[in-house]
Amino acid sequence: MMSVLTILLGVFYVNASEWFMHKYILHALGRNPRSFWAYHLSVHHVVSRQNAMLDAGYQHISLTTWNTQSKELVVLASIVIIHAPLWFYSPLFTSAVYGSLLMYYYRHRKAHLNPAWAKTHLRWHYDHHFGHQSEANWCVT
Repeated sequence: MMSVLTILLGVFYVNASEWFMHKYILHALGRNPRSFWAYHLSVHHVVSRQNAMLDAGYQHISLTTWNTQSKELVVLASIVIIHAPLWFYSPLFTSAVYGSLLMYYYRHRKAHLNPAWAKTHLRWHYDHHFGHQSEANWCVT
């Protein structure tokens, strides 16, 4: 029972962190054009709106190009590295965190490569980009 709670805590932790980071870092700090986080609003949201949710940058994953997708991967890798020491204390929690990060990236990438899928399976994220809820629906997962 404790192991199930530990895994659920890891999933909840990532979901709450995703909500916080999307709202207060990517959108709030991202409003400053000189901020590292500005890419989220000035590139990702703009490209998604111009292309009916499609962000072609997700087609080719490359860390040699400094773009929205490579920045997202660097942030996710940083989160993995920061949480690595927790593995020694709670491998189940850390595994849940890592699994949730993988699920986030998979779903976010798929949503921006397959807008029809996003409109059906991630309606809240689709609405975040196009609906009346652009300042809401902060979670992908």
